[in-house]
Amino acid sequence: MAGSKRPSGEGRAPLARHGALKSRHPFVTLFAMLGVVLGVFGVSAASVAAYSVWDATQTVTANAVVLDDEKPLPPSLGAIEGGVNILMVGTDSCEGENAQLSSACRAGDTDGERNDVTMLVHISDEPRRVTVVSIPRDMLVPIPSCPKADGSGNHSAMSSQQINASYQYGGLACTVLTVESIIEDEIDFAAAIRWAGVINMSDAIGGVDVCVADDISDPHTGLSLTAGTHTLEGEQALQFLRIRHGIGDGSDLGRISNQQQFMSSMVRKLQSDSVLANPGTLLNLATTAINQVQQKQLVLSSGLTNPTLMVQIAMAVKDVPYEDIVFVQYPTRYVGGATSSRVMPVKDAATVLFDALKANQPLTLTGDASQGYGVEVTGEAVKPETAPTPAATEPAAEAPPTAETPATAETPVAEARVELPSDIAGQTAKDITCTQRQR
Repeated sequence: MAGSKRPSGEGRAPLARHGALKSRHPFVTLFAMLGVVLGVFGVSAASVAAYSVWDATQTVTANAVVLDDEKPLPPSLGAIEGGVNILMVGTDSCEGENAQLSSACRAGDTDGERNDVTMLVHISDEPRRVTVVSIPRDMLVPIPSCPKADGSGNHSAMSSQQINASYQYGGLACTVLTVESIIEDEIDFAAAIRWAGVINMSDAIGGVDVCVADDISDPHTGLSLTAGTHTLEGEQALQFLRIRHGIGDGSDLGRISNQQQFMSSMVRKLQSDSVLANPGTLLNLATTAINQVQQKQLVLSSGLTNPTLMVQIAMAVKDVPYEDIVFVQYPTRYVGGATSSRVMPVKDAATVLFDALKANQPLTLTGDASQGYGVEVTGEAVKPETAPTPAATEPAAEAPPTAETPATAETPVAEARVELPSDIAGQTAKDITCTQRQR
């Protein structure tokens, strides 16, 4: 996290703090968003996928402009050095096609665009681990002074507001500043996606498997599912990610665990051959991302337009095991009575989490899978093994018996895992969970 190393010559890619965040040419954006999606969710074989997309984008560009005779070299495919913090935001815009996806928009509640979902993705330095921290939208936090989108000055700081107000006040840059103040660390890259963008990206992936323990019918989102396992894509996937009234305690905390079930299942799919062995799926995913930027369904910070860096991020996490891809809810407690949706941060528990991330220590969950009773763990997933090389299949010659090698200072020692306080709910990509109907 803070003080992490960067690739040679790259430096820290600063976030645009003033005015609107700008992206570069759409073909650069293609590579950037593919890197985000594949990198965040720990895709293996990233070097092959990344080169294929790079080569494809160069071919398309060559058809549009006159290039030098000498073909440029592909980007470096080595892993990024140091840790990386990426902020992923989902917003509740009522603009364009998004308006028909929300009952609030249809009812006339179009007052600004808020960060409905706020997730910090931390990719550690070696040994590589991925931790995704979901911050409840109703959590009361200080919002610092943020630049106005038109560059005319700054919004005033606020001592206590729901965090989903930060995007409304100052866009993605303001949400970044707010989360940085909460975690007391820098965010390197950020992206915000609207509802329609989520639908289109889930379609490009080809659907995600989810489990519901009981029949669900929610008039607020329109989601209707029978008990069992379903493959969701398109608008149905968005409904599943947004549902809260029909599950757990009906709060955003239950909804977060539902989102974590979806992301965990997505990790397992993206690491499987069903995605990685299909160049058409990968290119469709990347092309869809380009379209989302062009249609203003996706906003990227300036650093995410660097294709080399995105490949380096993907390479850093391609072999992370399921148990070290951890999804946690920022610990909170309800305030204002049983009917209030507002929550306050439990800072002591959060400090244990973020201190462990800064120290690059592995995590062990001790709490429930959900703060809002949204899911329960029903099993464990096994990561598919890669095919053995021919050399590995040949019988090895028997070695003469030797005395047991004594332990030395160079003998690797298993790292001590940090047991997170029980206030911190969550799951790993290894945990298979199932959504619980509202109590």
